[in-house]
Amino acid sequence: MPPVTDYPSNAVPVSLSIAGSESTGGAGAQADLKTFQSLGTFGIVALTCIVSFDPGHDWVHRFTPVDPEVIAGQLEAAFAAYDIPAVKTGMLGTPGAIETVAAVLAGRRPASVVVDPVLICKGQEAGAALDTDNALKEHILPQATFITPNQFEAGVLSGMEHIGTEDDLAEAARRIHDLSGAAVLVKGGVRVAGPDAVDVFYDGEVLEVLRVPKVGGFAVSGAGCTLAAAITAELAKGADPLTAARTAKEFVTRGIRERMPSRAPFAAVRQV
Repeated sequence: MPPVTDYPSNAVPVSLSIAGSESTGGAGAQADLKTFQSLGTFGIVALTCIVSFDPGHDWVHRFTPVDPEVIAGQLEAAFAAYDIPAVKTGMLGTPGAIETVAAVLAGRRPASVVVDPVLICKGQEAGAALDTDNALKEHILPQATFITPNQFEAGVLSGMEHIGTEDDLAEAARRIHDLSGAAVLVKGGVRVAGPDAVDVFYDGEVLEVLRVPKVGGFAVSGAGCTLAAAITAELAKGADPLTAARTAKEFVTRGIRERMPSRAPFAAVRQV
């Protein structure tokens, strides 16, 4: 079949998520695709693993990796089919998957690489998780143009033992930028004391605190995934990093406010 070369005038930017499937739909690739669609980009996914839960045993994670060759095949097709200006990485799962993804990114060099640095690979044994964390820091972070760590991840990446205040978030953002050269949005969310959900952006020049009143005092499944995916979509459309972060903050706050209840021990963000 010959390639289609006459694109219609209504073509939209493409956003690619390289992430795991999360079976309840609130996080992972499912959340990314819904976010991409809601924000006006054409979303595609390369799956790296499949995560489910065991309702009969306290909803513990079940983790199934995707073979690296299968990941490579998905990415080969995606990049052959489309120009992809913005890529988001989420849960990559194994060192083999990480090395495969890193090699593709190094060869394709998309303009924006948003790394949601999932440093705890839920459902894995501790030793395997540590190997995965080390591979992520070695192979993926150097290619990031934007990094979105939560408090725990920011502590690991910055070398800070404790991140509990707005000033701590800012210092972590500075340190991670100095190490990577990427724009950074450190997510404090509801875990920082006070009435507001606080995230801190830093790109080497501009430091800005993004704050909104907290929506309840609890974490919601998929908030981090949705935030990073929203940044990716906005970058794909041509936004600068700070504008993308502001839009993403508004988007995820709305999704938390309109969260989807479930019989699981967590609610899910609704990408609306």
